[in-house]
Amino acid sequence: MALAKITSVSGTAVHVPGADIDTDRIIPARFMKCVTFDGLGEFAFYDVRFDPTSGERTDHPLNEERFNGANILLAGVNFGCGSSREHAPQSLNKYGFKSIIAESFAEIFFGNSTTLGMPCVTLTADQINHLREAVEADPATEITVDVEKLEVRSSAGHTFNCAIPDSARDALVNGRWDPIQELLDNEDKISSVGEALPYV
Repeated sequence: MALAKITSVSGTAVHVPGADIDTDRIIPARFMKCVTFDGLGEFAFYDVRFDPTSGERTDHPLNEERFNGANILLAGVNFGCGSSREHAPQSLNKYGFKSIIAESFAEIFFGNSTTLGMPCVTLTADQINHLREAVEADPATEITVDVEKLEVRSSAGHTFNCAIPDSARDALVNGRWDPIQELLDNEDKISSVGEALPYV
């Protein structure tokens, strides 16, 4: 099964404030007792979206109805730091996010996101703030993360040059972002090479 080529992602956005948002804040450890990643989306940012005592919803941006359906996440510096749990990007992806824009990313989180076909691109703090202001003024503002052109554009008139490592960009735009699927797609070639090796 050929992987989709991910050249751009468009949609509405929501800003989650804070620096050094770690993977435990993205998906608390107690929700990681699962065989598959299905259903993890409802627990994304759970401990900051719900009051630990009352269980009531907090004023977290993801709880605001005006941002329902947002599929692009705006974040700060060192997003996804902490433990290397792949459940963190999985929970965001299952929640509905298709791309993340931040000042910087923790390396392992970035890699795990790329293998989900979820582009993580970087902008400066000022540029992200401009996008935040635009989506908070009008949540219907459309954001486009153009992986091929290395641009982030908004329907509010912004055009910013973004950054993403060359290897990740190449994998996304050429449909090679999931190494496991690549192995499955090339099973016959792998078997033939194995059979040709004298020491196997």
